[in-house]
Amino acid sequence: MTSAFRPNIKQQIVLLGYSLLWLLLLPILGCHFVFQGVRGKAGYTKARLSRYGIVQQSIATDGLLIHCASVGEVVAIQGLVRQRLISHPSQGICISTNTTTGADRVKALFADKVSHCYLPYDFALFVWAFLAKIKPAQVLINEMELWPNLCHLSWKMNIPVSIINGRMSDKSCRTYQKAPSLFVPMFNKITTVCAQGQRDYDNYLALGVHSQRLFLTNNIKFDLSISQDDIKLTEQLRQQFNLKGRLILVAGSTHDPEEQILVDAYRDLYKRFPELLLIIVPRHPERFDKVHKLLMGKNINVSRLSEKQPCVAQTQVLLCDQMGWLRAIYGLATVAFVGGSLVSRGGHNALEPAAVGAPILMGPSRYNNPEICQALQQAGALCTVEDAQQITAGCLIWLQDLTLAGKRGALGTQVLEQNSGAISKTLSILNQQI
Repeated sequence: MTSAFRPNIKQQIVLLGYSLLWLLLLPILGCHFVFQGVRGKAGYTKARLSRYGIVQQSIATDGLLIHCASVGEVVAIQGLVRQRLISHPSQGICISTNTTTGADRVKALFADKVSHCYLPYDFALFVWAFLAKIKPAQVLINEMELWPNLCHLSWKMNIPVSIINGRMSDKSCRTYQKAPSLFVPMFNKITTVCAQGQRDYDNYLALGVHSQRLFLTNNIKFDLSISQDDIKLTEQLRQQFNLKGRLILVAGSTHDPEEQILVDAYRDLYKRFPELLLIIVPRHPERFDKVHKLLMGKNINVSRLSEKQPCVAQTQVLLCDQMGWLRAIYGLATVAFVGGSLVSRGGHNALEPAAVGAPILMGPSRYNNPEICQALQQAGALCTVEDAQQITAGCLIWLQDLTLAGKRGALGTQVLEQNSGAISKTLSILNQQI
């Protein structure tokens, strides 16, 4: 059942003004779509017309619509989706994303078991046409991407909207509080919020979500498990790229200028450990060539994953320039660095290296997953670094004592085991909304 909240006149006028701003953007968005389509950019096909409310693909009605902004959110919910497919086999699931890489990840993880579409821009007419076409029984928003018209029209159409694995940083909370006439109604139209941590729970309370609709379910990322397919992919990489016997530092989900910092640390480590290989996995595919150019400019002996050529003894860096390999690559790690943490990006998922028993280095920017990072650091599985010198020092401790590195990595795996159960809690709460 949707919220009984009723917006006042001022709130309705503000929402109308918000929609008019989108109206001004529509010519720009339309020209962008045509331009990218003419260029032949990946993902700019008829399927992307759903961003304008035009759904051409076949999507089962009365199913779940789960929105994930991009790749990271899609990966995070795979366990929940699989359990839901088992418990409700007759109910369809559609996962919406904003990005092409997110769409590709949906297809790679679920094949034809779920549908995919692009979420429409938050212009009222587009959202209404989209919802009227697919008629979801529930809308689930993974983590934090909230749109006023999506929430408003779902509420008007009596479609429950729930936030799962809800994240609300202090910064985001302050931002929402700056426009209460727009966002207070939005939060009141949300049926349920499943918060991933105490910080997030408290911030949702501060934004006006009633405690009866707010649940602390823990982070579903703790339910991460390594599948046999992941293990096979790791071994495939080890054999194909001739990595057996090499020490490996994996730098996952990196941003500019983290690659430069890691190369500086690697050069110092290489003097002590000439068998050390650095594997860099940039967060965004559009940076693959830029990172390769950076490495070549530093006179680094680099191979690209896409070239599928075995590494030789002189290979210093293996650049992962393909999507979907990060989890398998973490399985190769002697030591793992989690990117987005030396720059102000909030840090990416440290549980992926923890799940494969790799000790973790991470910068101080961790606002995306503070509870996860705190739990790993308190257990001794994660070490904080702030520059190339500290990365070098952290790696030295573990590369000089592989037994210690293995013990620290195992502590991270224990953190996952001790904190699991968020998926079952979340699904139990969602089942009550049907």
